[in-house]
Amino acid sequence: MGKFDGVLLASDFDDTLYDYHGQVPQANVDALHYFIRQGGRFSVATGRAHRTFAPYAHLAPMNAPAVLSNGSALYDFAGDRMLFQTFLREQAPQDLERLAQAFPEIGFEAYFGEEIFVYQPNAVTDSHMAKVGTQYTLCTRIADMPTPWTKVILQQDYGYLLQVQAWMKEHCPGAYEVIFSNKYLLEVTEAGSHKGGMVKKLAEYLEIAPEHIYCVGDNQNDIPMLALSAIPFAPANCAQEVKDWGARILCHCNEGVIAPIVEILDQRY
Repeated sequence: MGKFDGVLLASDFDDTLYDYHGQVPQANVDALHYFIRQGGRFSVATGRAHRTFAPYAHLAPMNAPAVLSNGSALYDFAGDRMLFQTFLREQAPQDLERLAQAFPEIGFEAYFGEEIFVYQPNAVTDSHMAKVGTQYTLCTRIADMPTPWTKVILQQDYGYLLQVQAWMKEHCPGAYEVIFSNKYLLEVTEAGSHKGGMVKKLAEYLEIAPEHIYCVGDNQNDIPMLALSAIPFAPANCAQEVKDWGARILCHCNEGVIAPIVEILDQRY
């Protein structure tokens, strides 16, 4: 038994738990060891898919299933099994064909199982693949990409993607979640599949009461789970949208933002 029995802490990965130097600060690791020893359950809730997060899953102690693919998957790394997964609707390739006609400079990554298929890769694609350390299969025709897709990441500059986001909401109303994970990556998942929905499902799976859920994240795609959090936390490097939304701002991710959260919870419990 410990003071954090029945408490769930869910953290975004990139630029939150994982810092700008490509590592998990030791302060985070030490704080999580203490949190877990005292009975807490820790999960990562990331936009990364299983393939792109699995090589990094060992970097910090994690004793709860992970929320992957921006909320379209729940994966138990301890048991090496997928607990739950959602997929884009059957006509998603046709929707993306229409999008590509309307926005001929768009590029995107489509996630099918453990494979990543890319249409019209650009500088954003190259940067993203380098960051996650994986390869992809190039497709010159969207129709050649196997389905179903767990998610799609649309890629271009921010101004262009804002127009794409508006088009998706107008032409595919209610079909998808279309949300930024950073200014160059616009994530598309099934309607209702976001970090908030999957963290809620995780809490139910672990029998964690809603008032004992705590979340931390840095970008727009984290807001659905921050809305669940008894205290919504964010690192100082978070996007302006997160600041404007009203998250409690702590230190920069490079300084180890999990440590002050655990200190706050230590006083709260």
